Amino acid sequence: MSNSAYNPYETAQAQFDGVAAMLDLDEATCEFLRQPMREYHLTLPVRMDDGSVKVFKGYRIQHNDARGPAKGGIRFHPMETVDTVRALSMWMTWKCSVVDIPLGGAKGGIICDPHNLSEREQERLCRAWVRQLARNIGPVSDVPAPDVMTNAKHMQWMLDEYETIHGGRYPGFITGKAVGMGGSLGRTEATGFGVIFVLREALNKLGIAIDKTTASFQGFGNVAQYAVRKYSELGGKVVAISCWDNGDKKAYTFRKASGMDIDALTGITDAYGSIDKAKAQAMGYEILPGDAWISQDVDILIPAALENQITAETVNSISKQVKVIAEAANGPTTRDADKVINERGIFLLPDFLSNAGGVTCSYFEQVQCNMNYYWEKGEVLDRLNSKMTSAFLAVYDMAKSKNITMRDAAYVIAISRVAQAVKARGWV
Repeated sequence: MSNSAYNPYETAQAQFDGVAAMLDLDEATCEFLRQPMREYHLTLPVRMDDGSVKVFKGYRIQHNDARGPAKGGIRFHPMETVDTVRALSMWMTWKCSVVDIPLGGAKGGIICDPHNLSEREQERLCRAWVRQLARNIGPVSDVPAPDVMTNAKHMQWMLDEYETIHGGRYPGFITGKAVGMGGSLGRTEATGFGVIFVLREALNKLGIAIDKTTASFQGFGNVAQYAVRKYSELGGKVVAISCWDNGDKKAYTFRKASGMDIDALTGITDAYGSIDKAKAQAMGYEILPGDAWISQDVDILIPAALENQITAETVNSISKQVKVIAEAANGPTTRDADKVINERGIFLLPDFLSNAGGVTCSYFEQVQCNMNYYWEKGEVLDRLNSKMTSAFLAVYDMAKSKNITMRDAAYVIAISRVAQAVKARGWV
């Protein structure tokens, strides 16, 4: 979304095509899986606080539901595009498949900037989106969740609208809800923790002690904050974090060579992941340009913002010291950059494996809602740890046995499972 020349849907399709050729998939299966099964394009009239009516554009795209109900977040973003949503829905299919949970892939989006909307306007927008889709989404067909610039409050409004329309209680309709309203303990931490669970296993395989490593992060939203927290708990040292400044409308990189205090840093961060520059400087942080995160002399890079961040133009800025890249964002690395990363021997953890902790815990939330029995936080995180570890080991073993990259190995496993489901149903 940050670069109009970059099309994430074309990237997602190209990634699929390469693995489909490796798997020798038949033409019909390839054609079926390389595009969404269903798309909903919405116009959403919303009454603003000043009495005027503004019409927003929204989407819900269901890529594939052969393995179970479609699953995927809904994001608010002023530069959202339909091709971004298409790509994300496809990546969600592979993400659910690679961690072997019985869900398919979907994604939603509304073109808006929540910074410029009051809370009541955001609520009306959420309810308008659900009203348009109430017959096409639900606990046994398509289950939304939070994504970029949406949170538990938005999910609660959507759930209330859905239940009002259908006249019942359907907590399994949506995930990422508040605890006490059908939400799962551990869901807030799940994506960030999942990234670090996978990173921990990768470092073990590489013979690198995590407590001897340093890392640089891009992004400081929910995912990055909890990834930073878990990585720090395991002994790693975070020396740089890049994040968007809502006031200046550009990114800055905050650096402290001695390591960052996550509790102090979150204390000066707003709800959208923007760190207060003046307070950070007073705490001894250097403030660098936003793209400086990628050139830091660290062992690990963790892009945890938006897609299209490690490109042919930026990949050569990566320090020779970097040994691992863990993709916490969706689609942060372009295919051209992938080639350079592979040539340099950097161990890359692909996005739809490393950031699958969120959808895995969303699945746990859905299960708990549907059986009306909720687990303790420790049980949730133990199950998450087990799922992420198993998924990593399967992908790692595939990569080693076939002498292919981790990204290709993850795709081989994910696409094979979905193709089998599609064929078993007799769709192709």
